[in-house]
Parts: sequence; structure tokens; C-alpha cells
Amino acid sequence: MEFRHLGRSGLMVSEISYGNWITHGSQVEEEAAFACVRAALDAGITTFDTADVYAGTRAEDVLGRALQQERREGLEIFTKVYWPTGPGRNDRGLSRKHIMESINGSLRRLRTDYVDLYQAHRYDYSTPLEETMEAFADVVHSGKAHYIGVSEWKASQIREAHGLARELRIPLVSSQPQYSMLWRVIEAEVVPTSEELGLGQIVWSPMAQGVLSGKYLPGQPPPSGSRATDEKSGAGFIAKWLTDDVLTRVQQLKPLADQAGLTMAQLAIAWVLQNPNVSSAIIGASRPEQVHDNVKAAGVKLDAGLLKAIDEIVDPVTERDPARTESPAERP
Repeated sequence: MEFRHLGRSGLMVSEISYGNWITHGSQVEEEAAFACVRAALDAGITTFDTADVYAGTRAEDVLGRALQQERREGLEIFTKVYWPTGPGRNDRGLSRKHIMESINGSLRRLRTDYVDLYQAHRYDYSTPLEETMEAFADVVHSGKAHYIGVSEWKASQIREAHGLARELRIPLVSSQPQYSMLWRVIEAEVVPTSEELGLGQIVWSPMAQGVLSGKYLPGQPPPSGSRATDEKSGAGFIAKWLTDDVLTRVQQLKPLADQAGLTMAQLAIAWVLQNPNVSSAIIGASRPEQVHDNVKAAGVKLDAGLLKAIDEIVDPVTERDPARTESPAERP
């Protein structure tokens, strides 16, 4: 495993991090979830990402139990706050009330006294940014989180939050956006702003919900048991990629992966890691074998010719519009 600084902070994270969105507590049974976490640890992954909303808080609980025998100082545990975790009007968003209650719930479920990174899961238009950042400052200053991050925030929102973070003397160090060969909306604005301010990207869905693995074929139904066939495991998220045009172009990447000596999944993960502003790529897994395969993307260097060939294939179906980085206009 290779390691990188999270932005310009002193925190080191594994190039491949393990995330449990739509797996632990829902799609994957507990025994399999524990096996995947063990595979991640055995492969040298030290960075684990979750959120209070995943599987209705169960994902944090599963991850906490899976890691409870590990040396805490040897791990980087990340979680998030914003999406609803209960029926009440204040069980969501980035108000001071919800942040202070949510960090306590996350720590209890994760069986830890602190998280290394606490992230705003979306931007909350219903709460003054000053209130949100002051609550995060109290979380950091009380020792419940070491660093602060954001997820799916626009460049202008990151810049404003960074200014407040400096005033409040807390380290805002990361952005967690969707990023892959097919989804490059952060490149025009978020990445340059993050580079300027010292934030690193912790990217999710580097395989475009599994489409870049090559297992979805044009003109054919999705494989049985795949994410695209399971409404509980994110079928709605993958639907936008399941067009014949996209799937045909993805299949054209296979000779390039073969040329590089990589699987399609490894090529997709290695591709996002070529961006120097990316600190870590999040993988998920329902089987330990997937972890073992994906971690081989760490440390891979793709030459300029290969990167150009990838661009030529996927460019017509790649989304680049920075406006696609968005948060709900109103709290969900």
C-alpha cells in the first residue's frame, strides 16, 4: 500500500481507502462485512470511510465492531453528517443541534473517542455557514474530531468555509466528491480551488458504480445479483451509466487495461490516483476478493500515452460540467 498526505495537512492516508456505503448493514451480511474489513487491513488499508446515514446508522455500527480490536492510533476513521438519521425536523442538516448530537451518535456506534475526519455530507442552504463552522470548531476543540472535511461542495462554498475555518483555528483539509473517468466535474473548479487552499480529494465511486469494471455489457441485461438489479444497493445511482453508448466505450478500455497489465477495475482506480490532488480513492466491496483485486491499483503509474488513449475513448460520454456538483436546495 502507498500513502499520501491528506491535502497539505500532516495526516497520512492510504491511497486506497475502504468505504461501506450501501454494503455494511444492508447489502452485505455482517460476516461478509467483517471479512471485507479484514481483507482491507491485511492489504495495508488504514483509512476507513463511513457516514451516519449509511444503512440508517447500521453501517457505522458494523464498522465500529469490525475495527474494535485494532490499534486505534494505526487507523484513520472518517464519518459524515447531514442526511436524515431520524424522523425529526432537526435530525438532518448542518445545524449546531444536529452536528453536536450526530458526532456523539457516530462515536458511540464506531466505538471510538474521536474520528480522524468529520465531514459535511452536503452543503446546508438552510443553516448559516457560520453556525455550521462554529459547531465543527467545537467538535474539533473538544477532541472529538482531528480534522474537518466536506463532500460535494462547490468551489465557492469550499473557499468561504476555508476562510471561516482559518478564523476558528480548525483544519479544513479535504473534499469528498464523486470522481471517475466518466464523472470529472471537479476538475474545472473544485480541484484548482482545493490545490490553492491545501485540501485533498477523497474520491468516491472511482469505478462509476461498478460500470468501469466492464461487467455491464451493451445490449445485455445487468448480471444477476449486481448493483444494477438491487434497488436497496444503489440501482438508482448506476442507472445513468447503463446506456449502450457508455457501455460500448467502456468495453473499448479493456485492451488498454490489458496493455497496462491491470484489470478494468484496477485501471479505473489507478486513473483517479493519477490526479495529484487526489489523496485517496474509496473502494467498497461485498466480497474479500474484490478488495484484494482493487488494492493492486495503489502505486500504479499510467503513462501519458495511455491516459490520452483513455480520454479519446470516454470523452464523448464524460460529464465535466462543474454545476453538477450540487446539494439539495432544501434539507431532505
